[in-house]
Amino acid sequence: MNTIIILNDPPYGTERSYNGLRLAKAIQKKNSDMNLTVFLMSDAVACAKKNQKLPQGYYNLELMLNAILRHKGKILLCGTCMDARGLSEKEMIEGCCRSTMDELATLCIEADRQFVF
Repeated sequence: MNTIIILNDPPYGTERSYNGLRLAKAIQKKNSDMNLTVFLMSDAVACAKKNQKLPQGYYNLELMLNAILRHKGKILLCGTCMDARGLSEKEMIEGCCRSTMDELATLCIEADRQFVF
């Protein structure tokens, strides 16, 4: 079974990306055999910036993305959105991959479940 979660909101300021990643982790916990892809686009590409430093007690999306990667999930980032925000692949968490709208379209067609945040 293929599941895709698409995130659009910035990493901090709203909780939409946080809630999308919470759902991704819960899905992986319930079904470890599922093919899970998280696609970051718009301001959500900043969720994958490495070396995030937050005050104690705040959620850290870098840690959440790393947990998804450790459990064989895929994290893809819209390349056009990265370019628009001046983000390079070197700045991103290891294991996250630059992607395209064409790849997202294919993933959506092949997905059994799609969630958009």
